[in-house]
Amino acid sequence: MAIYTKKGDKGQTSLIGRQKKISKNSLRLRAIGMVDELNSYLGVVMAGLTEESRRTVEEVQRNLLIIGSILAGAKKSFPKSKTTFLEKEIDQMAAILPPLKNFILPGGSLVGAQLHFARSLARRAEREVVALGESEKINPLIIVYLNRLSDFLFMLARKQNFQKGVKETIWVGGKK
Repeated sequence: MAIYTKKGDKGQTSLIGRQKKISKNSLRLRAIGMVDELNSYLGVVMAGLTEESRRTVEEVQRNLLIIGSILAGAKKSFPKSKTTFLEKEIDQMAAILPPLKNFILPGGSLVGAQLHFARSLARRAEREVVALGESEKINPLIIVYLNRLSDFLFMLARKQNFQKGVKETIWVGGKK
């Protein structure tokens, strides 16, 4: 199989089940691309995770591939159970982490900082999918999943920092 086809050299691409090409700058391609960017960055994050967390993030990566394929036109389902799984993971982490009373600055250990960045990528992916949903019909459970995913990544960043003994930096309304 050739890696390059030259079919997209004019800034357009084809999607699953569509005859007509669309711009690579369309809302749909921007949403698909952002989901892919998040997924790719999670691959970077995986290098610093424990085996247990790696398995969970790999499941997230699989779900992001499903989301990308649905956005590209694949006739796949995306059940609520995928979001419920993230909620259970969040609840388990919340049970072991100190409760937050203030905002915290993103950072900490290398993997903690990477997870905070992944959280911001998840938020951007969510915004792109919401923008697409304002002009085309999409499965609303995808938006719910992306919203919960950013919460999950935030909690996983906190958990990684906690396990590594890295203290969170509290932000108190701009005071030093």
